[in-house]
Amino acid sequence: MTDSSVPPGGHRSGRGPRRRPGRPHRTGPPRGRSGPDRPPQGDPAREAALDTLRAVREDDAYANLTLPRLLRERRISGRDAALATDLAYGACRAQGLLDAVLGACVDRPLDRLDGVVLDALRLGTQQLLRTRIPAHAAVGATVELVRSRAGSKPTGFVNAVLRRVGERDEAAWVAELAPDAAQDPLGHLAFVHAHPRWIAEVFRDALGPAAEAELDAALAADDARPAVHLAARPGEISAEELAAVTGGDEAPWSPYGVHLTEGGDPGELEPVREGLAVVQDEGSQLVALAASRAELRGDDGPGRDELWLDLCAGPGGKAVMLGALAAIEGATLDAVDRAPHRAALVEKAVEGLPVRVHTGDAREVALPEAAYDRVLVDAPCTGLGALRRRPEARWRRRAEDVEELTELQRSLLLNGLERVRPGGVVTYATCSPHPAETVEVVRAVVEKTGAELLDTAALLPGLPDAAVPDGPGVQLWPHRHGTDAMYCATLRRVR
Repeated sequence: MTDSSVPPGGHRSGRGPRRRPGRPHRTGPPRGRSGPDRPPQGDPAREAALDTLRAVREDDAYANLTLPRLLRERRISGRDAALATDLAYGACRAQGLLDAVLGACVDRPLDRLDGVVLDALRLGTQQLLRTRIPAHAAVGATVELVRSRAGSKPTGFVNAVLRRVGERDEAAWVAELAPDAAQDPLGHLAFVHAHPRWIAEVFRDALGPAAEAELDAALAADDARPAVHLAARPGEISAEELAAVTGGDEAPWSPYGVHLTEGGDPGELEPVREGLAVVQDEGSQLVALAASRAELRGDDGPGRDELWLDLCAGPGGKAVMLGALAAIEGATLDAVDRAPHRAALVEKAVEGLPVRVHTGDAREVALPEAAYDRVLVDAPCTGLGALRRRPEARWRRRAEDVEELTELQRSLLLNGLERVRPGGVVTYATCSPHPAETVEVVRAVVEKTGAELLDTAALLPGLPDAAVPDGPGVQLWPHRHGTDAMYCATLRRVR
């Protein structure tokens, strides 16, 4: 291998250059290499992004848990942390589109490529098509990343593939590879916005009559990097104060919400470290508020403090909000989670609040109260409403997952109604817009129990276009409300 510090035709002996027959001696500077530009030695941002993609591919890891840990362990911050986040999350989010482009540039099935090479190609294609990084830097950095992880042998292949990718921009690749917009508008939008077709169908069905006008915007918003939302702990700090301390903006819908306007690790913010605020999407804050606001009927005894129950509490975000609101109202909250490690997270999050944490299956766990005034059932779901925050999830979930989950959701909601007193209220929530997980679950349980459906939209005044058309509850959307696509419905037990 040629030492790059020695010009072609030179040597280290100090006796001057040696001429070869028929080749004139060059007196000018050596020509630059025709290969990709080498980035500065060491590339912590891209290395962290590549390791995140590997963990997602090999271990079914969650990118939004893996990358922050890597950044902390490697002490990566500032611009490097921001770059790593953009690249890792972006490549996970757009994997289907990136693989379609790579499939057009590679002469073999992608699943036959070495895993590190495939991860690097996805990372490089993301940079070429979906960032403002110059093409020569994107290609050069990716080639050097492969060289450092897999040796020199695959670098020529990676260089050639990425140069083919870079011959066109994203719009040109979409024009070539996406389904025809006139013949298959749904498939076209799904491809353009990097969604599996079945998820685009779910969004269309959930939007109902508004789908024709809004589906493009809904998928686009779901494909964008979301802002970080904070929730000020009620009774401890106001949203105005939290916004002033963090440099964020007060949220438009939640009286406790703040939207951060700059990047960085929100866990390093002083109010978060001190427990005055938590990282929580504004949509989740609105669910907790609806649960605390619904009108109760009847009375279980004069002067008795209210009893609240969070049946699926882990990892504790809504339990913190409910617990703080319960403290203001003089109520007590019982919080349940099946997994011991998640229950431990809840225990830590609600420290100092009137919350008792229990570990066990929500449908079977023994609780200290015979009946509750308010119950929140934040049911396990497909998570289709938070795909922008869980970038790899859209390619991991399958349409077949829904049926098993809806059975669990109905069971949990029925259990919630059994644990609430007559006249008490159950709030059902999912981080999904899928009709099978939302309105259909609620309708089935209401038909079976005779529970009274409440006007959930009235509990969140000022929130526009949230009521489900011809259905129970409210459905939030990233493109309408800037929140995750949370669903929420409130029911009152009547007997």
